Amino acid sequence: MIKLEHATRVYRLGDERIQALDSVDITIDDGDFVAVMGPSGSGKTTMANVIGGLDRLDSGRVVVDGRDLARYSDSEMSRYRNQHVGFVFQNFNLHAGRSALSNVTLPLIFAKAGRRERTRRAAATLERLGIGDRLNHRPHQLSGGQRQRVAIARAIVNTPSVLIADEPTGNLDSKRGAEIMDLFAELNREGMTLLVITHDAQVAERAGRIVHIQDGRIVRVQDGRTLAA
Repeated sequence: MIKLEHATRVYRLGDERIQALDSVDITIDDGDFVAVMGPSGSGKTTMANVIGGLDRLDSGRVVVDGRDLARYSDSEMSRYRNQHVGFVFQNFNLHAGRSALSNVTLPLIFAKAGRRERTRRAAATLERLGIGDRLNHRPHQLSGGQRQRVAIARAIVNTPSVLIADEPTGNLDSKRGAEIMDLFAELNREGMTLLVITHDAQVAERAGRIVHIQDGRIVRVQDGRTLAA
């Protein structure tokens, strides 16, 4: 379970004070599929980043399985990000000079898996995502949909409990975007907790819950699957 309790994050740009999160409270249960929507600058990505351990709160708490992330040491936080959270980004964030297989092995290197184990698990994950025939292709040799599948393979190769995806279909056409959401739905059915940041209402409606955020505050919560029915 993940809980944000009075979560507050403020950024300063010169003399400007930006309230990215304003005393946000939300609970995400194990196995939930939550979509977060809101205009640019509303706090969506900040919420994802504090849950994923990429950013820290100014006040309030992020509690994961009963423990406040603020109490994690640097090494514990690194392990949390590497082993318990997978990240998928709109721009894929793949290493241009590495093959698909090599990109997917990176989290396994940080997890100190052996070379054979890294290769086996990365290849099996890419095969599962339907691009087992592209192991040695570099990102520029892959389509947008294929690159996103490589990024997802990298995110799930350590079998994280939570997958955080920030605009995962933003650079894809509608067909490829629907394929990625089908894959996310499959992962969720297998028990993975999903948090998807999106501007796309059709993407959000695939989730079990849609959280609308504006000016750092949650303003509305909807049942996504009811809307999609």
